Amino acid sequence: MSDWTSLWYVWLILLTVVLLLLCGVSASCIKFCCRKKRLPVETFPRHPCDLAGIGIDSDSTAHSTVT
Repeated sequence: MSDWTSLWYVWLILLTVVLLLLCGVSASCIKFCCRKKRLPVETFPRHPCDLAGIGIDSDSTAHSTVT
């Protein structure tokens, strides 16, 4: 069986994985803390909507020209 100290690439891979996990945990904690401190901001301001309705009955000229 080979000596673990001579397998430097295994230690390098393990160190890289541990550093990536630490960075991910740190980024998640920072994001969570910043989310709690910020005030909720409405992303899209609400504008009042205008609706127009056009009533067409069977006696209108528009209906008679279509039919």
